[in-house]
Amino acid sequence: MTVDLEGPEPLYEQIAAILAARISDGTYAPRRRVPSEASLCEEFDVSRPTARAALQLLGQRGLIVTVRGKGSFVVDVPPVDRPGS
Repeated sequence: MTVDLEGPEPLYEQIAAILAARISDGTYAPRRRVPSEASLCEEFDVSRPTARAALQLLGQRGLIVTVRGKGSFVVDVPPVDRPGS
């Protein structure tokens, strides 16, 4: 998957969606590290603030947890979409 530089969605949302899909399909396993901000910058050719925003969005959605000094990790049990939430 690639980001659409000309599309209406912000780049960080597109990157977060790609990473969420990788978490969902098992590319990034539970309790394992997701790529660093620097790796995301290189892979998607974006600035560090954009990469950081993508990771923060995944954290807000409960898909990853960031451990200071260690990186960001996929949570054990991702949240389940509940009706009405």
